[in-house]
Amino acid sequence: PSDTHEFQAETRQLLDIVAKSLYSEKEVFIRELISNASDALEKLRYYELTGSEVEDRDLPLEIHIATNDDKKTFTIQDTGIGLTKEELVDNLGTIAKSGSKAFLEQLAEKSSKGDISSNLIGQFGVGFYSTFMVGDKVDVYTKSYKPGSPAYKWSSDGSGKYEISEAEGVQRGTKIVIHLKGDAYNFAKEEVIKEVVKKYSNFVGVPIYLNGKKANIVQALWTMDPKDVTPEMHEEFYRFIGNVYDKPRYHLHYKTDAPLNIRALFYVPEYKPTMFDMSRETDVGVALYSRKVLIMAKANHVLPKWLRFIKGVVDSEDIPLNLSRELLQDSQLIRKLRQVLTARILKFFTEQAKKDSETYKKFYEDYGLFFREGIVTTTEQDLREDIAKLLRFESSKLNPGELTSLEEYAQRMRAGERNIYFLSSPSRQLAETSPYFEALKEKDIEVLFLYEPYDELVLMNLGQFDRKNLKSVESELYDNKEDTDAVDEKDEKSLKQNEADDLKVWLKSVLLNKVNNIK
Repeated sequence: PSDTHEFQAETRQLLDIVAKSLYSEKEVFIRELISNASDALEKLRYYELTGSEVEDRDLPLEIHIATNDDKKTFTIQDTGIGLTKEELVDNLGTIAKSGSKAFLEQLAEKSSKGDISSNLIGQFGVGFYSTFMVGDKVDVYTKSYKPGSPAYKWSSDGSGKYEISEAEGVQRGTKIVIHLKGDAYNFAKEEVIKEVVKKYSNFVGVPIYLNGKKANIVQALWTMDPKDVTPEMHEEFYRFIGNVYDKPRYHLHYKTDAPLNIRALFYVPEYKPTMFDMSRETDVGVALYSRKVLIMAKANHVLPKWLRFIKGVVDSEDIPLNLSRELLQDSQLIRKLRQVLTARILKFFTEQAKKDSETYKKFYEDYGLFFREGIVTTTEQDLREDIAKLLRFESSKLNPGELTSLEEYAQRMRAGERNIYFLSSPSRQLAETSPYFEALKEKDIEVLFLYEPYDELVLMNLGQFDRKNLKSVESELYDNKEDTDAVDEKDEKSLKQNEADDLKVWLKSVLLNKVNNIK
């Protein structure tokens, strides 16, 4: 016999919202169900570790998904903790009353040492209800891990009621069968589900099988100890997340627990970006995860725009997710995350430049434009100067082809010097024969040679570096121009008066009507 129950009033209202508008893509119901199954398995693992009695202890901890194109059903089954009848009513009859949340609170009270909280995803109790976006009817078969517990079937069409009855032949855990709506029949196709699992749940910490075949085969490298990750593993992972075929030229594996919990893995592609790549401002290569479940495939706020060439993954348990996990609630937290990650990436490139200047030089040739963009689009001067540490230029004090940084220039300055000088020129040869350069060369002042027109704009925009002024040699000479009406007869380098008069006569004859007067 089955018991018929009514959903709570607010549950009925919310069910409609969840089913119709909470998620922007219907396919995320699969992510939610896998997350729930993963939670149930994590809880069971915890109970086993803490010595609780568990029904059918030898049952492997797995998630199985089955599609049936003939019957138009989607089925997902886990071997986790399952549910008692009371838990069915509590958790599936009430929206946002998540068993995981209650479990976390219970754990906190016990101050238990079994670090399980970090692996629980279902902080909100709406994931299960996303099944009604795609299903006319949903059946849940479940058996609790508690020895001797009976099995139950929960069934609803998502309107106002649900039924619960005892069931036979159910193993420990939970099985959910969704009878698909006409506009969701594609979720009965194996190839569709395979892509969705790959997209959202490839890194869940338990095996996922799709129609008997293992579906999640790439490890979540960012959770591993960096020492255990081989170059081959990095290469495979980079190609998987970036959907590319080259190799990474740099990788940064970063873990920290303060000020935020962050597990990040970043890659710089081997290929040289084109101007088309530069102009694609919306092309983001970093995905945001929380506890190995994808939150946002193109997380455009996690790194600043000028670092869009970086591919990788950021996983943070500190990110609170809204009900649909598709829009992040706390932008202040994301700002903090961006700040921490940007600082770490800049530190990484600074270290690489010191460690292997030749490799860095090649990288800078290919990707330096992004750093220049960073300087002119960033407002905080400290951050601008940190980016500027990565710039490289030729210098009048170094051999052709050798590059130097603003930091190294500053270290070579004599005591009391306040300006870093630069000269924009198409080539070194033209720079060294420039009258602007001659004037500073005589005073033994170092000048940076800028061969790209935008470099001058970048340094002028930067204005200062390490409390020293960045000055174009042209503006310097203009600021310090001398009185040219007088001739200094004692200065060997100055024209004599008769030479100056001869020059004026010659200039007048050459320029004719092009000038009014020559002094």
